[in-house]
Amino acid sequence: MSERRIVCLCGSTRFHKDFVEANLQETLQGHIVLSVGVFGHRAEDAHGRPIDVDAHKEALDGLHLDKIDMSHEVLVINTGGHVGSSTRAEVRHARERGIPVRWFDPDNIPHDV
Repeated sequence: MSERRIVCLCGSTRFHKDFVEANLQETLQGHIVLSVGVFGHRAEDAHGRPIDVDAHKEALDGLHLDKIDMSHEVLVINTGGHVGSSTRAEVRHARERGIPVRWFDPDNIPHDV
């Protein structure tokens, strides 16, 4: 088994470009990166076709929590300080399990997260 760190990216899928950048940065640091599989806010741009994210939201949310559980740490894509309700739930989930949380934009961490 690899000794590499596993990092799970969390955050609003509207920040597709920042997810790609964070994935690149973490990969170049030698980390295994787990990320969202569907960019709902930008589905057509990111995946080349529209996707009914609402029809799959519950399953996708559960899948992402499983990815968090597999990780050594979480990196939150908090562009401009934005952390929505789903991301807040993911951060809470990670913290309840003792999984460290880092921030992509450390100067804009909301005080209530």
